[in-house]
Amino acid sequence: MRDNNTFRLAAFDMDGTLLMPNHQLGDKTLHTLRQLAARAVTLTFATGRHYLEMKQVLANIDIPGYLITGNGTRVHALDGTLLHASNLPEDSFRELVGHDWRTPASLHVFRDDGWFTHHDNPELLHAHAFSGFRYQVVELAKIPATGNSKVCFCAPHEVLAELVPVLESHFGNRLDFCFSAHDCLDVMPAGSNKGSALALLTDRLEIPLAECMAFGDAMNDREMLHSVGRGLVMGNALPLLREHAAQLEVIGHCKDQAVSHFLQHWLNYPDRPYSLESFSFE
Repeated sequence: MRDNNTFRLAAFDMDGTLLMPNHQLGDKTLHTLRQLAARAVTLTFATGRHYLEMKQVLANIDIPGYLITGNGTRVHALDGTLLHASNLPEDSFRELVGHDWRTPASLHVFRDDGWFTHHDNPELLHAHAFSGFRYQVVELAKIPATGNSKVCFCAPHEVLAELVPVLESHFGNRLDFCFSAHDCLDVMPAGSNKGSALALLTDRLEIPLAECMAFGDAMNDREMLHSVGRGLVMGNALPLLREHAAQLEVIGHCKDQAVSHFLQHWLNYPDRPYSLESFSFE
């Protein structure tokens, strides 16, 4: 582990990490993020959410940050410049949206102009109430085969768990699959993930990955957490991530704004070991 004083970049997952269970950013979290920015720590928000949504979120809270969105399929600079894009192969995309997968899961498509799905499901919008971001209902067969960053299937976890081996058998190594939440299975271009995207960004910024810390709670955070100098796993993390990141440090629950709790300790007592009981603030 690096000396606490040498971390120059902090990368944050959103859902289950920075966001509380009500999908809101807490006041303590916002205060801490502003402190980090004031101390010249480079902030990076790495999420499965869409760039258009995250762009609006950062504008609303007035906090500067690089954006890794769509689970690493898009990387944007502070001024909105697109630094990296990867898309699903055209043939694979057509198979994803055109094949009958014999599943009740709903299918969703991310592309630069928005979030698209084939049927209306208002319950999915609860997680986006704080931003106002919405899907568009379309015939998936009419979506162009080019420019699609990811596809996700949404359903109860047991339904998605049955779908995974079917997709893996069909596509082999042409695509990557991961759970970004219990009820969300993401399908991405092979090799696209938050870890590879962060490596591209930090290379551009000339910040070694060893001088970065990262926070996450789901399997779409795994590569990022393992790639940095200090990867921190949320106490509410998916059990599968806890299994695959057993050697990494575990902090508290997102409902308690645990990222802020950890960072306040790091900012104020960088030379002291961290524990959940080691620091509190008003």
